[in-house]
Amino acid sequence: MNKDLLLTIDVGTQSARAMLFDAHGRLLGKGSQALHYQRPSSERVEADPEMFWQAIVHSCQRLWAQHGDCRERVAAVSLTTQRATVIALDENYQPVYPAILWMDKRRLPKSALPRLSLWWEAAFRLAGVTDTIRGFQAECEIAWLQAQEPEAFRRIRHYGLLSSYLSFRLTGAWQDSLAAQVGYLPFDFKQQHWANERSWQWQACPLASEWLPTLVKPGELQGSLSNRASEELGLPIGLPLAASGADKACEVLGSGCLTPERACLSYGTTATVNLSLPRHIHPLPFLPSYPAAARDYFNAEYQIYRGYWLVSWFKHEFGHPEQQRAIEQGGVPEQFFDALIEQIPPGAEGLILQPYWSPGVREPGPEARGAVIGWADHHTRAHLYRAILEGIAYGLRQGLDTLQKRAHEKVIALRISGGGSQSDVAMQLTADIFNRPAERLREYETSGLGAAINAAVHLGWQRDYPAAIAAMCHVGQVFEPRPSAVERYEQLYRRVYLPLYKQLKPLYQSLAEIADR
Repeated sequence: MNKDLLLTIDVGTQSARAMLFDAHGRLLGKGSQALHYQRPSSERVEADPEMFWQAIVHSCQRLWAQHGDCRERVAAVSLTTQRATVIALDENYQPVYPAILWMDKRRLPKSALPRLSLWWEAAFRLAGVTDTIRGFQAECEIAWLQAQEPEAFRRIRHYGLLSSYLSFRLTGAWQDSLAAQVGYLPFDFKQQHWANERSWQWQACPLASEWLPTLVKPGELQGSLSNRASEELGLPIGLPLAASGADKACEVLGSGCLTPERACLSYGTTATVNLSLPRHIHPLPFLPSYPAAARDYFNAEYQIYRGYWLVSWFKHEFGHPEQQRAIEQGGVPEQFFDALIEQIPPGAEGLILQPYWSPGVREPGPEARGAVIGWADHHTRAHLYRAILEGIAYGLRQGLDTLQKRAHEKVIALRISGGGSQSDVAMQLTADIFNRPAERLREYETSGLGAAINAAVHLGWQRDYPAAIAAMCHVGQVFEPRPSAVERYEQLYRRVYLPLYKQLKPLYQSLAEIADR
């Protein structure tokens, strides 16, 4: 039988998906399984690592239930997962503690932070990044385990990301793609390998180097499916696992963004804007570019942590009529939200939202809060929903302006991925706010497609990444900026949105001080 299909396994935040792609980037079939997490407290988000593996198994079962005749046609497998979720294992590769999710908010108190050498303390103080480093230390999960769960910490012999764990379950080898290494780990982002033994990161992350997985470049062989994994997933024994990258990195690649004239916007739970570059830059001082899913490239990224999460928040708090209509008429609530706001003019009649629902490092800083200003008696929930979409786009526009300056590049068009890309209203206002064409990809599952591109490159189906993108990434609809809307948005962005954070920052700091008392 002809081996002409690629299987990608995409374990995101909401679900795990098993997808079949052909050599032209066409999605031929998909099986999915929802993911569920435990929240022991308001700050903690955890999961049994086995839950992720079982979600992959169920996704494959659902895929083969519809396309069982295709399993023998699979030529290679590739894996992409959510970023920054960590798992600690013992000597037998059994979890010593639940997986700590990327949205977990536990932090070490200042008194419990790992001590850095006096030399590093002085260097960071001189560079003005002491608060940034302390933020890294406070959020480093392995430091928290050492301080708060000493018995579990003593049993750790292997430590890595969710991608490391699932790669092990697939192949039996403790290996991972270097393009998946985004999190609180001792990783050298410029050189794209584990940090030098003299790096301050080893002092901030109290772990042994032998605990970490061996790293493999994207597009290279990460291992072969074990007999047990093949049996559980319903696949032929020994299929190659092609190294890929984290889900955001794969979204950028699957959107066809390999050169900086096109920026990739991801309208997902965390909203991001990325420039793919052949060199490393710092998107913000002391913050690195991440490894791209294309070998030897970098993704300079700006993110809004609670991006299209705000849409879910709105749906839960204010979207009950649209949820009911979706049940009665079929479809999803978001399509009815588009109808709700299509009569609201650009700028939401003066209602402006700044989407800092979660704190950041610099701007927004650790004191940041979300803000909505400009309320008047004629505003409705429709205005608020439009303000949410516009506020996310304003925030990413600010990020893109920063990235262009630091990279000395000019972006001429945008590629949009993620759930928000399916909204015509969101696509149009994005084109208007950025004053650039906004391109919707023909294939919605861009992270899965990015992983498939790596499998195609690994197999030699495409000679390199530009050839693979040309063959497998295809633009669907293009939304052009409208001059009248561009002018209004430019005024709101320059005169209201950009000054807003600095004006409110002292109030945010006061709120933080009051809350700490």
